[in-house]
Formats: sequence, structure tokens, C-alpha cells
Amino acid sequence: MAALSMTWSCSPLTSSKFRRVNRYPGMAFASVKSTEGLGNLPKVVLTSPHGSEAELYLFGACLTSWKVDSKDLLFVRPDAVFNGQKPISGGIPHCFPQFGPGPIQQHGFGRNMNWSLVSSENVEGNPIVTVELKDGPYSRAMWDYSFHALYKITLDKKTLSTEFTVTNTDNKPFSFTTALHTYFRASVTGASVSGLKGCKTLNKVPDPTNPVEGKEERDVVTFPGFVDCVYLNAPNELQLDNGLGDKISIKNTNWSDAVLWNPHLTMEQSYKDFVCVENAKIGKVQLEPEQSWTAVQHLTVA
Repeated sequence: MAALSMTWSCSPLTSSKFRRVNRYPGMAFASVKSTEGLGNLPKVVLTSPHGSEAELYLFGACLTSWKVDSKDLLFVRPDAVFNGQKPISGGIPHCFPQFGPGPIQQHGFGRNMNWSLVSSENVEGNPIVTVELKDGPYSRAMWDYSFHALYKITLDKKTLSTEFTVTNTDNKPFSFTTALHTYFRASVTGASVSGLKGCKTLNKVPDPTNPVEGKEERDVVTFPGFVDCVYLNAPNELQLDNGLGDKISIKNTNWSDAVLWNPHLTMEQSYKDFVCVENAKIGKVQLEPEQSWTAVQHLTVA
């Protein structure tokens, strides 16, 4: 795929012509560039006029980078593969239409399929990209429903926002679970998450198939070893201290639950360099034909 760099004002990518409009004289343009990433996989690079940057691979609609002041706040594992055959391990992968294990493949098929670029916009100087996923033979072989998923990414100076919408385009109802499996770059010994005190917990460390129910009593949750815990009815804002000098606000709308994960010694080569703080929908979302469900996430670095 040839590299394509453009700046525009509210113009969709489906058009072959763009008007260069700078609404902010003296400030750099916001831009979106479609190019080739690792393994020759198509990716989209968003750059804000403030210099922040995000990278989105169309395979799995996986955000693999979010840089503010040249510092990448996301983490891609060193064992990640970019061959279009396996999910990209790191960044912000999708879990859809199944979070975790279940009747279909682990974490669903959304992270294993090629999403399509729908549109790009420049709103108030911020680059926005929307991609979509629809059912096909691969998905229907394991989940026999017609659906339409939209994923909109907005990049601001210090905020990366995502909006995920699922619409039932079938003539019968369906249900799903989902999550954004976000890998944050971190020093695991110094990382901590605030805002979870009082939540009901499902601790999957003793037995992933039979989580232990409990209640979070800590004001600040750390990662002293292997961590795999679901927090039900979590608040709509958490605070991550990544142990590297960054404080990140994780706000959401309609992601009702949260998940903390670090594999510890089961992933010895990289566990010290990241923590996962995931917005999730653990309980099933039930959609009737033509109904939609939307969830929003805002990641902001202080």
C-alpha cells in the first residue's frame, strides 16, 4: 500500500480529493497517514497539531502506539507477531464478541480480522479515524450472526479517545461480551491503580475457570505478582501510575467493569515492562435486531 498523507477539514477518506485547510495559523496541521506497518500490514498514523501521535493497525483494529511528548504510553510485547495470522499482542486489542475463554476462540474474533477504514475527520484540530468490522464467513463459522461494529479513534494533545459501537444487523437477537485489552507501558514494581476500592472482585489467579469472589479493600492496587482480577461495576474513572513518572486517567462511559492483568513469570521476558488495565463488559450485552450498544474510553496523561 502506498503511503498517503493528508490534512483536511471534515472530509471522508472515501473521497479521492482533499482540501488542505489550516484553521489554526501558526500551528502544525493535524494529519492522518495511511501506510504500511510491520509485516506489510496496513496501518493508519494520526498526528495532532500538538505533536502527539497514535498508530492503528487495520488488522484487529489494534492501536499499537500512543505517543505524547515523544513518549509511548502503550506497550507491544516483544513476542508480538505482525503476520495477519495471529492477534497483535499489545497496544489496545479488541476482545469481541467474547471476553476470555468460552464457546468460540479466546477473546473472540475481532482481533483476528481485517477492519476497513470508513472515514477520517479533523474536528477542532483533532484527527479522527473510524474503522468498521462486519460479519463474514470467518466470523459466521463460529458466531452465526450479522453485525456491524464501528470503532472511532480521536487524538488530542494529551488524550486518546475511542468509541466502540456494535449494531445487530441480523433478524434475530444476539448477545456478546467485550473488552479493550489495554497494555500500558509501565514499571511493574512501581505501577498502581486507584479508584477500585469497594468493587466486587473475581480473582482468577487461583483457578481461571472458577474465580474467587471478593471485595477490593485497597485504596491503591499494585502488581506484586501474577494478577488477573475482574472488578465488577467499576467506577467510570480510574487512575494509573505507571511507575515511570506518568499519571494516566482512564475514563469511560458504558464500560461497566474493569480488569487488571499482569502475567508475571509466565511471561518472563516482558512482564516487568507493562500492566494491563482494561475496560470491559463482563455481563452479556443483549441486542435485538437493529439495536446498538456504544461504549467510550478516554485515556489522558497528566
